[in-house]
Amino acid sequence: MSEYQHTCMIRGDNGQTLRAILDQICNKWTLLIVVTLDQGAVRFTDLHQQIPGISQRMLTLTLRNLERDGLVSRTAYPEAPPRVEYALTPTGQSLIPPALALAGWAIEHVPGIEASREAYRARIPR
Repeated sequence: MSEYQHTCMIRGDNGQTLRAILDQICNKWTLLIVVTLDQGAVRFTDLHQQIPGISQRMLTLTLRNLERDGLVSRTAYPEAPPRVEYALTPTGQSLIPPALALAGWAIEHVPGIEASREAYRARIPR
């Protein structure tokens, strides 16, 4: 029995909890945010500038979900203008090694994946 099957049996939720966590971690923006926050606490605007292509709305939603799940902390400073910083929690920091391993795997396999995609496109009529 796999660890996934064992976890599903113990929880009795048919894997819903695990799938929800993996959906959050594996979404388009989470790993980019987590890896960016590995440098230390970052203000929202700076974080937005460091992640090309993410909208302010998507950054806000993803940060809220990461805060809800305990991966990111949000600190608001009572200043004028208000200053808010985001940082990884210890749980968020524990995601860095697997995130870097996954990114390394992707970088290593880009040429082969691109070649496979091109071969697939050539085989499939449009």
